[in-house]
Parts: sequence; C-alpha cells; structure tokens
Amino acid sequence: MTSAPPVSRVSWQDARRIVSSRYPPVDLFEDIADPRDWELLAAAEAKTNPRLSESIGRLDLVPPDYRVSGAGASYAMAPFVHVSPEWAGRFNDGTFGAYYAANRFETAVAETAFHKAVFFKSTEEAPGWLAQMQELVGAVDNTFHDLRRTRKFKDCLDPESYTASQKLARRLRSAGSNGITYRSVRDPEGEVVAAFRPNAVGLPVSGRHLAYHFDGERIDLVRDEESGEVWRFV
Repeated sequence: MTSAPPVSRVSWQDARRIVSSRYPPVDLFEDIADPRDWELLAAAEAKTNPRLSESIGRLDLVPPDYRVSGAGASYAMAPFVHVSPEWAGRFNDGTFGAYYAANRFETAVAETAFHKAVFFKSTEEAPGWLAQMQELVGAVDNTFHDLRRTRKFKDCLDPESYTASQKLARRLRSAGSNGITYRSVRDPEGEVVAAFRPNAVGLPVSGRHLAYHFDGERIDLVRDEESGEVWRFV
C-alpha cells in the first residue's frame, strides 16, 4: 500500500496569499447566486460579453460542491479555474490548481518573489519595478496532509524539482485530500498550505498593494504602494 503523510489541523486566522493584481474580481463569484447555477448564468452573460469566459475561467474544473460564493470568492476560485502548465507549482501540475497561503506575510513574499525572479530571468527583463502584487488575508482552518511532521516525503520539498511533489499532490487530491501543509522552501521560518479546492479555505479579503523590484537576478526590494515603505531582501 502506498503511504501518505499524516493529517493535521491547520488553524491560521490571518493566512497570507500574494497574487498578481492584474485580474479584477469576477462578479459572478461574488454574487449570492447558487454556485450550481453558474454555468447557466455564465452562458447567458457571455451572449452580451464575449470576454466573460476568459475572466471566469474553466468552471468545469471545480465541482459544484467545492465552489464558494460571496465576498472574496473570486480570489478563492481563481487558482482553480485559471490553470495552465505554464503556471504549475510545487503541488499543482497545471492540469489542476491549488490555493497557496502562508502563515505569515514574510513567507508569502519570499515564495512569490522567488518565482517572479525566475520568470523575469527567463524573459531577460531589464531591472526595475516590474510586478504589481496584491496581498490577500483570510483564515485557514481545516485538516491537511502534513509534511511538517515527517521526513519521509522530503523529496517533495526539493528546491529545484517539483516532480515528486506534483506526483504526491495528484495522488492525494484524487483520494479526496483537502491539500498539503509544509515548511516553506523559500523562508525557513514559515509554513505554507496548498489547498486542493476552494472550500478548503476561508474567503480572503484584500490587503496591501505591493510592488516587486527586480535587480536582474532576483527580487531585491518590496514596496508598500500605499505607505511607500520599502523592504529589502537580505
């Protein structure tokens, strides 16, 4: 029998997630409408708004029982309806999404700054303030398969390869797992949750607006766009 990590309760009242700010909320997800009716509503609205399907994404990837609605639902739904192999991560392979959230702001910044730098280096971007980001704050209170309590799956935390971690994610997700919690690879003091469905986490609210500065090799500065405060990576 194939083994699985132990399961633990994760209770973070103000978990932090940082996403690109280029996508506005989708009103369909924010409405009180029954999520089971979304396909019908989307089809009706698409007749007058041809770009709606691009904004909504692939609803078929999220079963009705896993969907969420109400204020903040757009942010919870987005990583599951907008999927692509180009956006694969440690515990999502591009055929399905995951909602990543950290137990602290610094960890969320470290994780996203690493991946932004990889992207900017691959596209040979010139140094500058290149990324506009949005902080999301929401509760996580659920049970997840826990890699913090075992070293048996240490290959899933390889800094360079996602092969083992994506394989584990596919297996656990198919078996009905809520997701995986683990120690951050980019911030040794932080922890992260990768939820496999929207209703495994609470609906987040919008937090700070941030800008990331790329120095040609890495993200070296983070700026709070409201206060103007700047933090430097060391």
